[in-house]
Amino acid sequence: MFQKNRLHSAVIAATAAIMGSQAAHAEPKQIEEVTVTATKRAESAQDIPVAVQALGEENLENLNVSNFDDYIRHMPNVTAGGRGPGQSSIYIRGMATETIATQLSQANGTAPNVALYMDEAPVSIGGRNLDVYVTDIERVEVLKGPQGTLFGASSQAGTVRLITNKPKLNEFELGIDAGLATTKDGEMSDTLETVVNLPVIDDKLAVRVAAYQSNEGGYIDNVAGTYTPDADVNPVWEGLPVESATNEDLVEEDFNDASYQGARLGVKWAINDDWEALVQHTHQDLEADGVFDHDPENVGDLQVQRYFEDSLEDSFDLTSWTLEGRLAALDVVYTGAYLDREVEQSMDYTGYNDVGGYVDYYTCNTAGDTCYDPTKAYVGTIENTRTSHELRISTPQENALRFTGGAFYEDVEILDNGNFLYPSVADLGNHENYPRGWAPDTADDIPATVIDPNPRPAEVAFFNDITRTQDQLAFFGELSYDLTDQLTGTVGLRHYDMDVELVGSANSSFDTLWGEDTDEGGGDNLDQKWVEEGIDTPLNESDTITKFTLSYTPNSDVLLYATYSEGFRPPAYNRGGGNSNADGSITIPYTVSTDTVDNYEAGWKTSLADHSLQFNGSIYRVDWKDIQTAVFDPSVYFLFYLDNSLDAQINGIETDITWLPTDNLQIIGALSYNDTEITDVPESAVNVAPEGSELALSPALQMNLRARYDWTISSFDAYWQAGVQYSDDAWSSIVVQPNDRFKQDAYATVDASVGLQEMNWGVELYAENLTDERAELFINTLDGSKRTTTNRPRTMGVRVSYDF
Repeated sequence: MFQKNRLHSAVIAATAAIMGSQAAHAEPKQIEEVTVTATKRAESAQDIPVAVQALGEENLENLNVSNFDDYIRHMPNVTAGGRGPGQSSIYIRGMATETIATQLSQANGTAPNVALYMDEAPVSIGGRNLDVYVTDIERVEVLKGPQGTLFGASSQAGTVRLITNKPKLNEFELGIDAGLATTKDGEMSDTLETVVNLPVIDDKLAVRVAAYQSNEGGYIDNVAGTYTPDADVNPVWEGLPVESATNEDLVEEDFNDASYQGARLGVKWAINDDWEALVQHTHQDLEADGVFDHDPENVGDLQVQRYFEDSLEDSFDLTSWTLEGRLAALDVVYTGAYLDREVEQSMDYTGYNDVGGYVDYYTCNTAGDTCYDPTKAYVGTIENTRTSHELRISTPQENALRFTGGAFYEDVEILDNGNFLYPSVADLGNHENYPRGWAPDTADDIPATVIDPNPRPAEVAFFNDITRTQDQLAFFGELSYDLTDQLTGTVGLRHYDMDVELVGSANSSFDTLWGEDTDEGGGDNLDQKWVEEGIDTPLNESDTITKFTLSYTPNSDVLLYATYSEGFRPPAYNRGGGNSNADGSITIPYTVSTDTVDNYEAGWKTSLADHSLQFNGSIYRVDWKDIQTAVFDPSVYFLFYLDNSLDAQINGIETDITWLPTDNLQIIGALSYNDTEITDVPESAVNVAPEGSELALSPALQMNLRARYDWTISSFDAYWQAGVQYSDDAWSSIVVQPNDRFKQDAYATVDASVGLQEMNWGVELYAENLTDERAELFINTLDGSKRTTTNRPRTMGVRVSYDF
């Protein structure tokens, strides 16, 4: 983030030449090539037949990108649905279905269909993106369309990769970046980032350290309110003596602040002329309070009413290692990684009173003459560990016949230990018909808990104690052959064998209400269920996916290509498989298979006008079948389940342009258009929108445009930059009942900045969301009440940087 890259150096050199000597024969400025590793080789983005968009280090700095939300909004044809830092899902090319409540989605939900990588390490998890702070990042790559042959599971719609800067031999670098910002009607924000590259042994050893701390001020208020269950909203309260809840102890302005703190250490060792090793470790703590979705309809602009403390602590350690070199004519790479992530979260769940089919039983005694505090909450811990290993070889790039391939293995474990707290349950525990809390039956052959074997506190009405594991072994390869000097064919294959397992239980503390034996009547012991129902465990899926590409280069400045590709994501269990809703009209399947994707794509990449104009694009059709869909349904005892619920087709086009009309001016723009349509709705447990409807979170039109002008003032290099981002309207969900399907409005945001730099020092003034637009990024009813995730209000700030 702090190092001047080649593009920056080119800008300064070109400006000096024009403003200084005004040499008559100076070469016109050209667009700098961006090197990516989308094909598992380091190649120019313009030379590979893959739809890849990259934000390099200079652009990340110019756009003031600091976290996940920042880089997503600058990528057309990429959207996200979520409810705050580290609580989002990524979608590409309109391939979106649902964003499920974070208290339900980890062990029980679908795997994402866009893979997130940090360098060579896969770090995806359902519903909780790894929100890495963008410090000392070389580039962010977005690979659009199925990338399953090279990047494996969850690369079904595409892959997002964060590529870090690596240690450099024989170079000393020091960078410091500090910032201060104010948000309209919100709190101040501040950042401090630093990076140092230390050569330790000449030509042999170097160390690179990056550290950061960012405090993002809040802008949503938790305002005073009183909540009373309403029979007009949920009929189960009809005739009951309801009690009210108040949030007076939690009232706070700007309560949704967030902080990122972390460091990354990298060590590079040049073993000899042919081999080098790299080890990196990243640690980050993300903390957030409050919520990042507001209730403009019922409470007010940037306001909510919450009755239990909302907080998030999301920490991860990622250690990765790479050994690369040459064996004869082969390039050999072995890379591995270990991710250890722990999330602790508490959130208000009082809105469940408005949707729960049996919520009166949890709040009132059986006689119905006494009801207690209606406040409800979720407090849980999610632990995710992931170990991955990949060994691959590549033949020389200059050969007419080229091969890249190898083997991949990963072991993923998700521990979901979540308690649903109802204070009324503790009060009911004093009633003779309601035992207090839950305790395991130690005589069971198969235990109901695998994470926490202890009795649950009296106020815990329900809990999840579920472990999900995923093991995968895959063999992959891509073979390219130059049929002529201008025509190249590529064939890619990946064979994978995957096991997914779900163990533990979802349980209730109401022994007498649900059955004398809690493990049988009070909940689902998943191990016992699979045995009794004859369900295979672990769930195994094995298949081979393919990719075929034909590329044509009529000259060195034009690349045309056509691709057919497939992708996949893991299958899943339903923890509530076999259960039915109250009238028996819905039976939940025990397992859900992977959905299938057939992607047909034609693209072009061009460098024109002496490399001062770059115009790329692609058109595509995606046939998406047996789509995994999740639903939160309070009418069913187990609330949350999955099914292969629909087929859909997406037809689209995406383009991007970079233009240098003068040596001082740069214009960058991108556009995407998607026509999404549900083509078939077979009978399933999930009630989705009818045939002909649009998919969720899939705006038809997205585009952005920005201009940057550089010039010299005395001894200073100066610049200004302005940009606009636009997103069309979109549906919030594909599920029509019991969830609500809302139309999210179109929006446009405007950013601008101006700056000066002299030698090693720089200062910038910037403004984001100049028009103070309230973007409807995601409308949800996941806690039982309608709320809208929005963008940060107008923010103005200053950044000061020093690079040595």
